[in-house]
Amino acid sequence: MCTGIRFTSTTGSMYFGRNLDWTQGYGERVVVTPPAAQVPAAFDRPGDVDAGHAHAVIGMAIVFNETPLYFDCGNDAGLAVAGLNFPQSACYAPEASTDPDAINVAAYEFPFWVARNFSTLDEVRQALAKTTIVAKPVSSDLPVANLHWIIADATGSIVVEYMRDGMHVWEDDVDVLTNEPDFGWQRTNLRNYLTLTDAEPASPLWGRAQLAPFGSGAGLQGIPGDYSGPARFVKAAFVNSHYPAKDSEGENVTRLFRTLGAVAVPDGAARMADGSCEKTLYTSCFSAEALTYYHATYDDPRIRAYRLASCDLSGNAPLNASEAPLTA
Repeated sequence: MCTGIRFTSTTGSMYFGRNLDWTQGYGERVVVTPPAAQVPAAFDRPGDVDAGHAHAVIGMAIVFNETPLYFDCGNDAGLAVAGLNFPQSACYAPEASTDPDAINVAAYEFPFWVARNFSTLDEVRQALAKTTIVAKPVSSDLPVANLHWIIADATGSIVVEYMRDGMHVWEDDVDVLTNEPDFGWQRTNLRNYLTLTDAEPASPLWGRAQLAPFGSGAGLQGIPGDYSGPARFVKAAFVNSHYPAKDSEGENVTRLFRTLGAVAVPDGAARMADGSCEKTLYTSCFSAEALTYYHATYDDPRIRAYRLASCDLSGNAPLNASEAPLTA
């Protein structure tokens, strides 16, 4: 399972990140795809930006036959996207649409298609109105992953879910996404927790007894603490919405990692049906201000930085990003 969030700094710059929670890694690494990279598309799409004029993309990926399979990524325009597990509800189109106006996108290429071709969330919204997400695998050896996606820029975020009845594009006013159930259910479920508060509760009288809280944080009694999708959604939404806005790059990167740390999964706490345990394999952050991708792993919590400007963007194939010093 996974958790994604988005927020802005005091100056309106976007920060976007996610936890990837799973039982095992897949050799993922930070990958940059230069604008001129020749990446094969799953379908003929005349509207795609030509290589050389596309956006540079950076994020966590595996590369298969020159195709970057991004788990999450951001581009040089400050647009970001992440795919999260949606195993029970995702239901892509079995075949490409034959409508001449349709935009057919394979699920495996969806994050890269978004980040490579678009500059703003509004552009993505317009394209999604004509988009069909197709259950086409990148290879017979790699099954199609059942996902939904959060896409964001400085103006806000949306959630994209392709289900049995087709495309759903949700306006994400809480800037959070987890897993099952669908976003509409998760957003409605927040109403069950509207009495939560960051304030210290008043000391009431019960008869002649004056009751006082044990200390700060008592206003959060009742917030779910398990690692299910609904519980993480509620907790991430509360923490993300109540965290004070910050000024500097360092403060905002810290905010993102601390917020996602509130819903990180430790080993041994979330066992799956096959006996294996999920844990937060990595946490990532994309800064639209610095055009820098940050990440830390379960076994190495040191935050590493990868600046887009420090990477070689002249090539014609995806490449490993170069680590850079942290920005203060």
